[in-house]
Amino acid sequence: MDLINKFSNAFWSTQIWLPPNTTWADIAPGSRPDVVHANYKDLIWPIPFAAVVMLVRYTLERFWISPVGKSLGIRSSRPKKAANVPILEKAYAKSTRLDKKSLGTLSKQTDMSERQIERWWRLRRAQDKPSTLVKFCENTWRCIYYLYSFIFGVIVLWDKPWFWDVKSCWYGYPHQSISNDIWWYYMISMSFYWSLTGTQFFDVKRKDFWQMFIHHMVTLLLMSLSWVCNLHRVGSLVLVVHDCADIFLEAAKLTKYANYQKLCDAIFAIFTVVWIVTRLGFYPRIIYSSSVEAPRILPMFPAYYIFNSLLLMLLVLHVIWTYMILKIVVDSLQKGLMSGDIRSSDSEDLTDSSENARLANGSARSKNKSNSGASLAAGSAGEAGAGAGAVTQRKTNNANNHTTEAAGGAATTAAK
Repeated sequence: MDLINKFSNAFWSTQIWLPPNTTWADIAPGSRPDVVHANYKDLIWPIPFAAVVMLVRYTLERFWISPVGKSLGIRSSRPKKAANVPILEKAYAKSTRLDKKSLGTLSKQTDMSERQIERWWRLRRAQDKPSTLVKFCENTWRCIYYLYSFIFGVIVLWDKPWFWDVKSCWYGYPHQSISNDIWWYYMISMSFYWSLTGTQFFDVKRKDFWQMFIHHMVTLLLMSLSWVCNLHRVGSLVLVVHDCADIFLEAAKLTKYANYQKLCDAIFAIFTVVWIVTRLGFYPRIIYSSSVEAPRILPMFPAYYIFNSLLLMLLVLHVIWTYMILKIVVDSLQKGLMSGDIRSSDSEDLTDSSENARLANGSARSKNKSNSGASLAAGSAGEAGAGAGAVTQRKTNNANNHTTEAAGGAATTAAK
């Protein structure tokens, strides 16, 4: 027990987390009659609130979003199940990818042809995919939340001086009062991220599953530390800046699932503009204030450098993600349309095209070998040429879709 107390005292040292000559007692609730300091005990509230958020989500998806999706003709049925073949199920459980070496081994073990195993594998992969309606409901819910969060954030911050002048984040620190609206804005935002952390295990599985899980936990950690250290002013600005672009990203994805391609492309274009304005315009202004203006107003302390370094790292990621988004836009303009679901990071979507291309090429090679008899040479020549051309075209298209989708998956990750 003494060891835990020593570690806690060392970790929460005032020399690390607070400005010079300031103690935790100085910023405790009730320490000053004119200031309402943040209470670290309030950080427990987002956890039960997260259950409420999940209940609201379930209610909206079940009784409103899902019926709307069905009325739009979005597919809700699952593909037919693959036959129960224990050997193939065991191999599939180890890896969802099927390589040529495994294909030959499984063919010998099951007395099935390679073509039959390929067909079974495609059915089994499709069986694990969520329906389009499920993905539509998930993205619609997120779009609704981000829209609400951004509007609520703007309303809350509209009359706050630091919303119009970032330097006000530092005046009077650390003795800055927490108003009721800021309290609710912080608690609801943290509740949403707690709910994402839980529902991520039941939502559409994506290739960046663990990256996003770590992202949610780091976000919660940073918000909690900013609350404890009374850095809620700059924290609220970062929140509202990041919510804005996410609205259009989720809207683009849900219109894609609803087969409104032109509307999807238009919203994605708006998303690109909003992303650049907020992530490379407004956000760097916050960074400038924290890096240049804050040291002129406040005495520096270690926690300041920790938070500011993390904000700078996020800016670097914004630059990288912006490059990826612009690359998607340029590629799409050159092709004349948005090919594939470039806003989805669904792991299955990202691997299907390359897998199908490989299987198609393998089947084409087998067919060409079987038709190599001398007596059929003349007749097979035209068919083989046409078949090879079709396979090459499919391979090119699928490869292009795969490249575009992979970049789109990175862009999706960026906005989260």
